[in-house]
Amino acid sequence: MSIVLDPALTGTYVLDPSHSRLGFVARHAMVTKVRGFFEKYEGTGFLDFSAPEKSTAKVTVDVASVNTGNEQRDGHLRANDFFDAPSFPQITFESTGAKVIDETTFELTGDLTIKGVTKPVTVEFEYTGTATDPFGNLRAGFEGKTVINRKDWGVNWNAALETGGVLVSEKVTLEFDVSAIKQADA
Repeated sequence: MSIVLDPALTGTYVLDPSHSRLGFVARHAMVTKVRGFFEKYEGTGFLDFSAPEKSTAKVTVDVASVNTGNEQRDGHLRANDFFDAPSFPQITFESTGAKVIDETTFELTGDLTIKGVTKPVTVEFEYTGTATDPFGNLRAGFEGKTVINRKDWGVNWNAALETGGVLVSEKVTLEFDVSAIKQADA
């Protein structure tokens, strides 16, 4: 499915949390991967299907909603060792630019703020299409990911392993499966 240059699709879109996933993957004990996601977030974007490079996005994530399927680990992730949710209750992303790579791929660059530290990141997204759902909502779909070093945002906790290496990888893959609903023109 290529990016359709159709002005009728252009407009403001809102992230649909019940049909989207904002997740992450980190290596644990150097041998396996732990996957998690955030249960609560909101996001809006202006998708310009005439000139995709003019598209924008803003996402706010509730840090306390982190879920890896293990309550003890989730509690540790919410603590100061990792996200420090009481002091920094939100992770935010605000785009600063968009670039079309090919028929289905584009890059969204923006400022990611975690634990009060803001750094630029670029996320490569694949446009998966648009469709009108049974309720008359126009939806746009995207899948994306990027790799960050968590220490760049002050998420530094770790433990050395007896066999060498560390308990938690510094590199974390951020994953995005997005369904966004076009809003009625104001």
